[in-house]
Amino acid sequence: MCRHIAWLGPPRTLDDLILRPEFGLLRQSWAPRRQRHGTMNADGFGAAWYVDGRETPVRFRRAQPMWTDASFASIAPTIDSGCVLAAVRSATVGTAADESCAAPFVDGTSALSHNGALRDWPGDRARFASAVASVPEAAAGVDSALPFGLAATAWRAGVDLAGGLASAVRQLEEGAAGAGRLTLLATDGQAIAGVVVGEPMYVTRRDGGVLVASEPDDDGETWEQIPDRHLITVTRDGDEFTVTIDPLDQPSRTPATTGEPPWPTAR
Repeated sequence: MCRHIAWLGPPRTLDDLILRPEFGLLRQSWAPRRQRHGTMNADGFGAAWYVDGRETPVRFRRAQPMWTDASFASIAPTIDSGCVLAAVRSATVGTAADESCAAPFVDGTSALSHNGALRDWPGDRARFASAVASVPEAAAGVDSALPFGLAATAWRAGVDLAGGLASAVRQLEEGAAGAGRLTLLATDGQAIAGVVVGEPMYVTRRDGGVLVASEPDDDGETWEQIPDRHLITVTRDGDEFTVTIDPLDQPSRTPATTGEPPWPTAR
């Protein structure tokens, strides 16, 4: 179900991050190598990126397969950013097919994508309707919009990026024998946060920054798989990046490392 990436580091073009890698998102839209559910991601795609002088992200979304969009292929080499979130979609059965259902979802300065599926989306949507009513994109006809709405509500209340993701997962899991697969990836232009629940995610350092992704886009040895039910946070201080990996159920918020990979995981 879906593939996504997030980059934090020196500015890189969308072409470099999304289209050019041998096993990048473009390739993953039609031939993912490590996807556990579904065989391709042809139900839409999107990207959000941040530019100087604008707090909210710029966003591009389409309801068509990435490989069919010649316009995106034309503009991608001309756009660069130091913070990018991008995704390709494999639609959950019963969800809508329009562009509003393609990640990233955006609220204020924050953007989010979801890899997975809710087991009882109709029931969960009814249960949390009032809780996410103030977040416009939470009304999109797709299960991913609900964890986004819950996370955005937490962010609006002052919770940090990773804390918002944890809050969304915990609320959905309360009173249920597992809410589903809830691997989420988010950014606010200054940091990256992700939570791994049921679907894998990986992290690597490269080109002076950090890339987090559903699956490696090359066969390099620096990729580390983030353990299930863990949070990852990537922050920057000038040219230095801190990668923090904490248990979701007992987060310690202790930096895992500030050095070169492979880095130890905080337990």
